Amino acid sequence: MTATDKIYNPYAVAMVVSLAAFMEVLDTTITNVSLSHIAGTLGASQDESTWVLTSYLVANGIVLPLSGWLSGVMGRKRFFMVCIGAFTAASFLCGIASSLPMLIVFRLVQGLAGGGLQPTQQAIILDAFPPEKRGAAFGITGVTMIVAPILGPTLGGVITDNFSWRWIFFMNIPVGIMALLLVGRMVIDPPHAKAKGLISIDYIGLSLVALGLGVLQIMLDKGQQDDWFSSNYILTCGIISGICLIGAVIWLLRQEDPIIDLRLLAKPSFSLSCMMIFFMGFCLYASSAMLPLLLQSEFGYNATLAGLVLSPGGFAVIFLMPVAGRLVGKIQSRYLISTGMFLLTIGMWYTMHITPQTNYNHFVMMRILQVIGLPFLFIPISTLAFMDIPKEKSSKASAIYALARNMGGAIGIAVVTSFVARHEQVHQVYLSEKLNQGNSIFQHLVARYSSVFFSHGQNMVNATHSAMGRIYQDLLSQSSIMAYHDSFMIMSALTGILAVTALFMPRNNPRKKAAAAEAAH
Repeated sequence: MTATDKIYNPYAVAMVVSLAAFMEVLDTTITNVSLSHIAGTLGASQDESTWVLTSYLVANGIVLPLSGWLSGVMGRKRFFMVCIGAFTAASFLCGIASSLPMLIVFRLVQGLAGGGLQPTQQAIILDAFPPEKRGAAFGITGVTMIVAPILGPTLGGVITDNFSWRWIFFMNIPVGIMALLLVGRMVIDPPHAKAKGLISIDYIGLSLVALGLGVLQIMLDKGQQDDWFSSNYILTCGIISGICLIGAVIWLLRQEDPIIDLRLLAKPSFSLSCMMIFFMGFCLYASSAMLPLLLQSEFGYNATLAGLVLSPGGFAVIFLMPVAGRLVGKIQSRYLISTGMFLLTIGMWYTMHITPQTNYNHFVMMRILQVIGLPFLFIPISTLAFMDIPKEKSSKASAIYALARNMGGAIGIAVVTSFVARHEQVHQVYLSEKLNQGNSIFQHLVARYSSVFFSHGQNMVNATHSAMGRIYQDLLSQSSIMAYHDSFMIMSALTGILAVTALFMPRNNPRKKAAAAEAAH
């Protein structure tokens, strides 16, 4: 910092760096509802088009844990600006891609550039605010990390249905340019965040981490599609990822200055917070992925309407973020985390009560109840996580923390998707056993549907066949809804256990910090 550097309001700095991170997090979910349109335009199959999402997530997951090391090599501000510039340029290239291979390559570049934005944003905010005001700071960060994935499918559906999928990427360009200019003007690196240069490269650690996380992300994304470990491809991915990640842990713990500082996990406040943010990501991303899928597959909603079910929940989170930020300065974080998990438990439990008659308003209420606990999770978890982290370790700690959240989301989507698919088959078998002539309800349905088809001009034989077909369709739909019911029941039980576990997390004393700050003034 020089004498000519102007010190900007930390809230303004937080808003500026969050603008870039919001853009990046949004891109993790905004393409989900557009894959069929992308496949149709570029002449690809639906399965091939999923690599548009997978390539981004793989590249993103590789860079996330390395961002702290890269910040040290390049200087935090310079690294952040390089990430913004490269992400913006890659977004333009994605928008003009004329073939699927081109789009996948540009999405890889976009993911590599975007992987450094989330943890670097958090590290900048950590240094911009004193500890007693971090609750408010994490409220701004929380809007980025929680609202962006919620609004992604809605925005993606609206743009795709009314314009073109290419505008999903083009919209990043003005945002990226504005963020780049503002960051260059307003962000100042403290001494510990200045560039240290590339003294040496830990090729072994870098290779093990990159290969292990990259292959793990591919396995999670393609596992359900290939029937998990019954596929030699998925089995090979699992073995490679396991060997690389175990080897990476052993190697990194032996290095004096590792590219990922796993020793930070020895601090209970940090390691337990990483566990909690992992499961928060698990529930947030899994529910954000599964609810629109349920609405489109079983209730006939289009992409826009399915997205609109999620939007009110996003606005509820924005409204509650400042409330949670204020409470962090008055109440122990572990009590707020327990409250947030309890609210999440109620939301998941309420969502279990899905029936074929559930309407739009009920789905909106379900989604709001699912997410109102998130502000009381993200802000206190983040506050507790960095409570004992030295400033010079903030970048590397932020990288591990962001990785925990994102891996929670990736694993959550993979686990819940697989769980729903398997339980759908279980319920089909169970319900099929009820379709026999000795079941009075089955006989009544056949008679009722047959009379409807008969009244529309079919003879009785064809009307009976049509009735059986309709009953089978109802069975498939009911099986699917019951499988989603089971998945939300499991998440409700999981968050209930975590609500109790949170009470045993390390103590923090927000009132003591606030009093110390007042005495300093």
